[in-house]
Amino acid sequence: MIDINLIRTNPEKVKENIKKKFQKHKLPLVDEVLELDKKVRLLKQEGDNLRSQRNTLSGQIGMLMKSGNKQEADKIKEQVVKNNARIVDIEKETAETEAKIKQDMMSIPNIIADDVPIGEDDSKNVQAQTFLEAKVPDFEIPYHTDILEKLGGLDVDSARKTSGQGFYYLTGDIARLHSAILSYARDFMINKGFTYVIPPYMIHGSVVQGVMSFEEMGNMMYKIEGEDLYLIGTSEHSMIGRYQDTIIPEDKLPITLTSYSPCFRKEKGSHGLEERGIYRIHQFEKQEMVVICKPEESEQWYEKMWNYTVELFVSMEIPVRTLVCCSGDLADLKYKSLDVEAWSPRQKKYFEVGSCSNLTDAQARRLGIRYKTEKGNVYPHTLNNTVVAPPRMLIAFIENHLQADGSVTIPKVLWQYMGGTKVIKVK
Repeated sequence: MIDINLIRTNPEKVKENIKKKFQKHKLPLVDEVLELDKKVRLLKQEGDNLRSQRNTLSGQIGMLMKSGNKQEADKIKEQVVKNNARIVDIEKETAETEAKIKQDMMSIPNIIADDVPIGEDDSKNVQAQTFLEAKVPDFEIPYHTDILEKLGGLDVDSARKTSGQGFYYLTGDIARLHSAILSYARDFMINKGFTYVIPPYMIHGSVVQGVMSFEEMGNMMYKIEGEDLYLIGTSEHSMIGRYQDTIIPEDKLPITLTSYSPCFRKEKGSHGLEERGIYRIHQFEKQEMVVICKPEESEQWYEKMWNYTVELFVSMEIPVRTLVCCSGDLADLKYKSLDVEAWSPRQKKYFEVGSCSNLTDAQARRLGIRYKTEKGNVYPHTLNNTVVAPPRMLIAFIENHLQADGSVTIPKVLWQYMGGTKVIKVK
């Protein structure tokens, strides 16, 4: 959520930003907020005048009663009653108008960074850098479900029976590899100075509305029937929500956290062949990183965070590239975002395995997160980034480490987490 002062002082900038995000249907919201904001200020002014008048009239009533002029005092009492009734109406109307302003403000997208490419959808995202050489072996690479099944590590048929499409069983060495990658990612981030956290996996609706846009909420979140609880789509939700309505001491910033959680997503829509198997699924596990920092530090943290993910994948000998997200591909709360994509030798292209986002103070404003300074309380900036999210990234892992005989080699950084296993062989 942007600062309403920006709409008051520079509504054209806000409108231009909406156009850059190809959301022209939201342009009327800016003028509506201006009108409603004007209405609120007039209502509050009227209320203040009536309260002041009430105090004056109350003093007059006392003086008239002392002088025995009861008839005149009763007339003034009637006026006080009318004023009180109007004040009640004003307070109700003010609250309703402020609620509408908040609703509109939560639909207006955050101002995007100047260096964000302008484009309508993810086809206009821009490649930034590549890391490690993207290779294609001289033997055929099967579809990832076939590889995993031959390794005795995947059962999607049974999962369809128990849970439906978009679920899976991981077994044996592949299940262990899945856990090994998460454990390695956890220790990797701890060694970078981040504090490890296991957060709640369910959050209240107020937190959901604080961390994402209404559109994302409807498309992603599973709601618990009969309760004000949602299953998290990423641990960022509960990690940021932890600081709702909190004033953080300035010397506690930056807050750098890395969190593990299962994640649950609706993943609406139909998808093609490449998104079957364990690519687009309803549940997965993820190691996340979250930073809450001073505004002047957020750009530095943004660069650090996505670089940590690149470093992690390179250490596991998986070629990756970074992709700068264009304006139309940014969720409403994001100032800028960068995807990390892993190389698929089978498809001969990259696919997304993580995303790093700077949301400036958008989430902090929604959730009432501030930090204390000598000059007053300030909204911090929040950032989040995927460290690693198996099982999707297992696709890149097994394709890049697949051998001609169907076995998969394990890079050295994971040996200790795999009990010394260096090769997963066909069963």
